Amino acid sequence: MRAFDIIAKKRDGNHISKEEIEFFIEGYTNGTITDYQASAFLMAIYINGLSDDETVNLTMAMIKSGDVVDLSDINGIKVDKHSTGGVGDKTSLILVPMVAAAGVKVAKLSGRGLGHTGGTLDKLESIPNFNINVSRDNFIEFVNKSGLVIAGQTQNIVPADKKIYALRDVTATIDSIPLIAASIMSKKIASGSDAILLDVKYGDGAFMKTKEDAEELAKTMVSIGKGLNRNTSAAITLNGEPLGYAIGNALEIKEVIEVLNNRGPEDLRELCLTLGAQMLKLGGIEENVNKGRELLEEILRSGKALCKLKELVINQGGDVGVIEDKDLLKISSISYEVKANEEGYVYELDAEKVGISSLLAGAGRETKDDEIDYGAGIVLSKKIGDYINIGDVLATIYTSDKDKIQDSEKMLLSAYTIKKEKPIREDIIYKIIE
Repeated sequence: MRAFDIIAKKRDGNHISKEEIEFFIEGYTNGTITDYQASAFLMAIYINGLSDDETVNLTMAMIKSGDVVDLSDINGIKVDKHSTGGVGDKTSLILVPMVAAAGVKVAKLSGRGLGHTGGTLDKLESIPNFNINVSRDNFIEFVNKSGLVIAGQTQNIVPADKKIYALRDVTATIDSIPLIAASIMSKKIASGSDAILLDVKYGDGAFMKTKEDAEELAKTMVSIGKGLNRNTSAAITLNGEPLGYAIGNALEIKEVIEVLNNRGPEDLRELCLTLGAQMLKLGGIEENVNKGRELLEEILRSGKALCKLKELVINQGGDVGVIEDKDLLKISSISYEVKANEEGYVYELDAEKVGISSLLAGAGRETKDDEIDYGAGIVLSKKIGDYINIGDVLATIYTSDKDKIQDSEKMLLSAYTIKKEKPIREDIIYKIIE
């Protein structure tokens, strides 16, 4: 078997076999297949696509390139959740304690962020002393005891994906549905859970800009999950404006605590209740999603969800005092109010530009080695549909460096589109794929 022949087959739009895919992925991972051959292979896939079974076989070959987490020592159905990302997306930090309080087992491996703000792990590390490096024994213990854990991925989960993604990034093959789906699902399945909920976002602040592209990606990933014997469903959700009001690590933790105290922004609550009901269904707790939602609403009212967040923090060595009093979270010392210079309704609020503004304030990283200012970010005061007068506060920038304010403010102002007519708001949930 030769890499040349496999590249030629896919270049000409022909089907490639499970064995050919495994040969290519194994060879590229161990270095016997070169970057330039892999680049040609990826471009052939980008142009001609993959069939459903080819995509499943690619995912499985990537999984086989490294370790697979064994969660068999955890009792019950283990449910994982993945979001394709979005500005202000802190849903995992709400969902995990909320559904764990209902009896779902969540053994979650997460990554760091690269872009507007940190990822789930970075947000958690804004809690003093929170430990994301959990041993296997403690990982199992925490889930069996408390129903939840959120930890960093091991270095050897799907090493093929790390190599392939780096190559896609420089060969203009990032936005290929089969390659995106195989990348996401290989990591989720290698993480060992029995069932997977996918939050596939579309809009200005998301990777997928249209609901049609998001639906295609969702259907492909659900097909992969089911093809590899994982109970999988997906929610297609809007991220045209930031989710909630806070963008930034410690700032988002404060908003998480608000929601778990049965308060918080309506869009964030609505999304978490909808996704949470799907997780209860996947976890065998409540088949009827309407009843599942009612159960989660009661869990929020009772304070059980907040108690689960405290358990998570205590188990992983964090300072639980900041959960009991969110004002103890360290927020950057410099705050600056950005004010409106025109009157009307907020017609559009470009989530990506808000995210870049947060990055400019210090809340994110442009390269993996950049340091994050955990207390930096943006807190919005006005969102789509709100009426504003000249001089009203649109948002507040938090930063530790006053020299960052000017660029951050300029970007933030460019995110707002103000018009005289009131906009029609889209529902945050577009469709559920099962």
